[in-house]
Amino acid sequence: MALTTPAAQVGAIVPEQVRRQLTGRRSDTAGRIFQAVLIGAVAASVAVLGVLVYDMVQTGSGTLTGRLGDFLTGSLRSQPGESGLLQGLRGTFYIGVFTVVFAFPIGVGAAIYLEEYASKSRLSRFIDLNIRNLAGVPSVVYGILGLAIFVKALGSFTGPSSQGRSLISAGLTLAILVLPIVIITASEALRAVPGSLREAGYGVGATRWEVTRDHVLPYAAPGILTGTVLALARAMGEAAPLILVGAVTGFLSGGTELDPTTLGDRFTAMPIIITTWAGRPGPEWEQATAAAIVVLLVVVLLANAVAILLRNHYEKKRG
Repeated sequence: MALTTPAAQVGAIVPEQVRRQLTGRRSDTAGRIFQAVLIGAVAASVAVLGVLVYDMVQTGSGTLTGRLGDFLTGSLRSQPGESGLLQGLRGTFYIGVFTVVFAFPIGVGAAIYLEEYASKSRLSRFIDLNIRNLAGVPSVVYGILGLAIFVKALGSFTGPSSQGRSLISAGLTLAILVLPIVIITASEALRAVPGSLREAGYGVGATRWEVTRDHVLPYAAPGILTGTVLALARAMGEAAPLILVGAVTGFLSGGTELDPTTLGDRFTAMPIIITTWAGRPGPEWEQATAAAIVVLLVVVLLANAVAILLRNHYEKKRG
């Protein structure tokens, strides 16, 4: 009687046998050391992050538990016990909206053109190199760009009190800041799509756009959405460009409404509030700063959760 082995067991045994035959009986000491170093690096990163989050929550617990409602709905004040975050939450919200509306479509569209339509010429390689260089430019340089272009260009279209130093300028500046990141991550996701998937689409008579729309983009969507998560998190956490384009660091009379008609007025944002409060003396301001950091962290996590859910949805469809 012949002995048979289930196919699943064969699939698990054969790679292990091949690995043993290739490596022999040699012990992979270097590989184990490298694996231990990687595990240690991950553990250290998680530990540092956990300590920081715990310290912020512990320091700001008095403000978060004592007056959370007033803290979230209040406006900027000179006293730490009366100050709130509503104006900063509004600014951060609209900065995220500008990033989603401008940076994501333009960035993904540019990546699709460079990877699916542009010929692999010297010009396309030059453009790709410059995009990668722009991703490493300090954020303060983008702030100077926003001040020189958007603030001056919008000075005649906004109110006399803002003179271009508005949420529109800030949103456009940060959208430009994260645009290279979106292009790079989307390009890498498109490059990871197997060429056989494209060839199968062309084989049944589909056009290039149909192959890109119905096969390439759904397959690359998880990687693209991962890039949008990183870009959105960076846009909502930047402070230096906002200072240069005119974010208010002190008292702000308005900025408590989500009305889009007020986008041309003066503004502030969560990173600006945190930076300003961190420089003020006293334990009360320290508690308010820690509470503001926790709120910003929650806002970023909620925004990223949407992209993560979409990414998981496309991963299930791809599987």
